[in-house]
Amino acid sequence: MSYKDTGRGFTLIELMLVVIILGVLVSMVVPRMAGRSEQARIEVAKADIGMNIPMALKLYEIDNGAFPTTEEGLAALQSPPPSAKNWKGPYVEKKPLDPWGNAYQYKSPGTHRAYDYDLYSYGKDGAESSDDVVNWEE
Repeated sequence: MSYKDTGRGFTLIELMLVVIILGVLVSMVVPRMAGRSEQARIEVAKADIGMNIPMALKLYEIDNGAFPTTEEGLAALQSPPPSAKNWKGPYVEKKPLDPWGNAYQYKSPGTHRAYDYDLYSYGKDGAESSDDVVNWEE
C-alpha cells in the first residue's frame, strides 16, 4: 500500500503556528481588558447621575412643582412623600443604587448646585474622596 497525499488537513507545524498566533493575540488583548470593569462602573454611574435619575427627578418636579427635599430623598421617586401634590409615579422601577451597590447621595437644594440639587456617588470606596462621581463641575 502506498501513501497518497491528497492535500487535505493541516500539518503539525501549521497547527502550532495557529496556536502561537492565538497566544500572541490573547497576550495583547487580556492586559488591555484588565481594569475595564471598574471603568465601566464609573461610566454607568455617570450615566445614572447625568441622565437617568435627573430625568426621573425632572418628571417628579413637573408633577409636583418642586424637587423632593433632602429628607425625602430619592425614595420620593418610588413612593409618594407627604409633600407631593400630584405624584404620578413611580418615576423609577427600583431603588437607585450605584454600580457598587450603594445608594446615590442626594441634596436639595444642593450645596454645589443651589438652584436645584446635588446628586452623587461616593464611588468604589463608598466614602467621600477623589473617586466620587458628581453632577457638578469641580
